[in-house]
Amino acid sequence: MNLHEYQAKALFAEYGIPVPPGRVATTAAEAQAATAALPGGVWVVKAQVHAGGRGKAGGVRLCRSPEAVAEAAAAMLGQRLVTKQTGAAGLPIHQVYVEAGSAIAREIYLSVLLNRDRGRVAFVASAAGGMDIEEVAATEPEKILRVDVDPAAGLQPYQCRRLAFGLGLEGGQIAQFERIARALYRLYLERDLSLVEINPLIVTRAGELVALDAKINVEANALYRQQALAKLRDESQEDAHELEASRHDLNYVSLDGNIACMVNGAGLAMATMDLIQLHGGAPANFLDVGGTATAERVTAAFRLVLSNERVRAVLVNIFGGIVRCDVIAEGIVQAVQQVGVKVPVIVRLEGTNAEQARSALAASGLAITAARDLTDAATKAVALAGGARVPA
Repeated sequence: MNLHEYQAKALFAEYGIPVPPGRVATTAAEAQAATAALPGGVWVVKAQVHAGGRGKAGGVRLCRSPEAVAEAAAAMLGQRLVTKQTGAAGLPIHQVYVEAGSAIAREIYLSVLLNRDRGRVAFVASAAGGMDIEEVAATEPEKILRVDVDPAAGLQPYQCRRLAFGLGLEGGQIAQFERIARALYRLYLERDLSLVEINPLIVTRAGELVALDAKINVEANALYRQQALAKLRDESQEDAHELEASRHDLNYVSLDGNIACMVNGAGLAMATMDLIQLHGGAPANFLDVGGTATAERVTAAFRLVLSNERVRAVLVNIFGGIVRCDVIAEGIVQAVQQVGVKVPVIVRLEGTNAEQARSALAASGLAITAARDLTDAATKAVALAGGARVPA
């Protein structure tokens, strides 16, 4: 789960990480009024969306008068911001963050995330702050610094100094950096985060370190014990299909193809999508109905995948281990009857009670195409979606 910048900065402030003073606003009048509480004669108005690249897309504006702040807020609020991370549809802007301007001398990148390969929390830093870190890693990898923290020992002072020296910090900035790094580490662990990113962490002209931006991702599986953070969720920033899937305990990710996939098991779902791609098609989604799927959940899954207007065929690929194939077949029949499926449905069932399931599908009298195996299912799905000749 992602947080908005203003929410992340509130957490930063709670943990003692320096941030510029700012106010969130939902109207142009509120944005203009916020300037009275913020020092200086320069303000920055930032669109609050769950995406990077806001500055290049017009979502960050420097203003030199309260009237200009109101004008910038009015231009953003109620619009959709399109960045390279949002796709063509963009994301809605319901709030802006008005922040006091900062005198920037240098920009640094700093993040905390999980290094899954080593089972460690990793600090990643770069003197090339303010830039896309992926671009820096690809073109100038020598500018990326990293330290991995042993969970038994925690973040050590020498690791903070190693990063600070590598970033070219000096004097009192080194102690400031260590305080910020320790606060980030504590925040990361105590709030069950999967990513904390500051880009940029600036050095002001006065030599102070300040978090000019803030990005936080919360581990979704830990939200049950982070109720305060769960309340900060902004559903308007999420894909509508993925949001609906979460309400039915379905693991769903939207993709750009036209063949909807309904599979049990993440690995089998990935293999199914690979085979569709291999045979010339394109999957419309990743959908794992889980090992305890019920007829009702299968019906909900059908409704979900068919709500995508691009879908031209539905491929159901179930291996019955924990979940029984006859239960899935019951759900498929129920879904086709209730939802009014108007596109081809291709079904491959194997495992527990597979024969009973195939018999139930055949006896339903519905237009469901049976597949012998996964390759057969993929080729038929591609063909029936309009991508190739239907195999015999």
